[in-house]
Order: sequence, then C-alpha cells, then structure tokens
Amino acid sequence: MTGTWSTAILTCSDQGARGERTDSSGQWIRGWASSRGAEVKGHRVVPDDRAVIEAALIHFCDVDRVDLVLTTGGTGLGPRDVTPEATLAVVDRQVPGLPERMRAATSALTPTAVLSRAVAGIRGRTLILNLPGNPKGVRECLEAVEDVLPHALAVLTGRIRDHGRAEDHGHGHGSPRPPHPGAPGDTNCAHGQHGPDRTS
Repeated sequence: MTGTWSTAILTCSDQGARGERTDSSGQWIRGWASSRGAEVKGHRVVPDDRAVIEAALIHFCDVDRVDLVLTTGGTGLGPRDVTPEATLAVVDRQVPGLPERMRAATSALTPTAVLSRAVAGIRGRTLILNLPGNPKGVRECLEAVEDVLPHALAVLTGRIRDHGRAEDHGHGHGSPRPPHPGAPGDTNCAHGQHGPDRTS
C-alpha cells in the first residue's frame, strides 16, 4: 500500500492517557503509515471514554479531513472497551467487510481474535478502522486488509470511480473536499489488543 494519502492515529487507553503505558501500538501504526507514503496528520492518546473518543474521531474527519483514521485499543469485552460504540456513533455508513476479514484472518493465528468487536465505517470522505491494542494484533490486522485499503481510499476520496476508472479531478491534498455537516472545532483530547483487548 503506497501513495499519497493522509491518516490520523487514535490510541484509546486509560493507562496510556495517564502516561502509565507506552503507546507501542500507535507508534507501530505511525511507522507503518509513514513507510507507505502516508502523511500522518494527527496522533492522540485518549482515555477509554466514549465522548472523548467520539470528539477526537469527529475532529480528525471534519477538521483535519484525513483520508483514514486508525484507532487502536478498546475493542474487546471489558467494561471500558467502548471504541466500537464511539465509532458507530460518528460514522454515516459501515464497512463491515474490513473487520470481518481481519477477524477471519487473525483468528487462525490467535483464536481469541474472534472476540474482537472492531468495526469500520465512513464519515464524510474519511474511513475509520478499529484495530486491536497491541502491536502484534495491529500488524496482523493491517496485513489482512492492506491489499484492499488503497482501492477503498481511492474510491472514497474520489481519485477513482467505484469500478476503478481514474478521475482527473480526484481528491488530493490540494483538492477541496466538502466538510461533514456540523463539523465542530478542536477537542481537548490528550496525546499516545488482540481478541479481547484491554489497554487500560
């Protein structure tokens, strides 16, 4: 997966937000994105708080207008795992095939991966994808969907039509994109799991 696209990383972890845990997964995602030509426009570490996660996702989509938001953490069965709920609250449409493919691929390696509640969806022209909270799970999940992400982002941002035909007026970093209705201002989120994932 290479090309010009922008991304933001959101690590959801109570311990990480308090500075008690190193954001290894978020840093791994940053390295993965950068090595594939992406511009990392934002990287935050927030607590496992649904309202805070929702606000950060909305900011990345509506204000920073990135092509892809990758979250890490908070997709398991614990009472503080609320990243999927926060994601579903802000997206316009779901993309269920991505997390389905991740679970199918990773459960062969880690049986408890089937317990992941990760979701994916679209807000405006931004794709949001939930990932586990540990680097191993993040790597395995991205490997499972990496081959389809370039096409998904190209279609979503208007660089190609849905059937793959290139467009001259596609969305690039210098091209305008319509804001999502009701785009808010910045949030005061702080900056920094496979199967059932607890990062707290």
